[in-house]
Amino acid sequence: MTIRRAENRDIPSLQDLLQQVLFVHHQARPDLFEAQGNKYTQAQLEGLLHNDQRPVFVYEDENGQVLGHMFTIIEETHAPQVPHKTLFIDDLCVSEAARGQKIGEQLYQFALNYAKESGCYNLTLNVWNDNEGALRFYQRQGLKPQETRMEHIL
Repeated sequence: MTIRRAENRDIPSLQDLLQQVLFVHHQARPDLFEAQGNKYTQAQLEGLLHNDQRPVFVYEDENGQVLGHMFTIIEETHAPQVPHKTLFIDDLCVSEAARGQKIGEQLYQFALNYAKESGCYNLTLNVWNDNEGALRFYQRQGLKPQETRMEHIL
């Protein structure tokens, strides 16, 4: 197993995993998410893969198959907040076929280490309340709610 920066050759696998994430969100919130679509175009992904402020990582097995990804963003806050740097996990996905193998935990631990090495104060992410499996997973990793976003559907 290897966790490494994603490369252009990984784009088809990234698109497949992003589709899996979209479908999970569609099942929970069909009013907000379509069943199929692309979060990023090919060109957008190519740009992201070379952006050091938005590093993308993949989990690759011993056969070279990408089984998971993690899109991150390095954010820096300024006044009026106390200045600090945050690693934001924008997207973390393990292929449906590989779930239950602790790949998500390995990706998350990698993110923690990467954040520390990058001088970050904290690590953050967003998770939909309807995605109960993801909520349990992140709670097991030690994450705690930082703020709550609420809605009133009209």
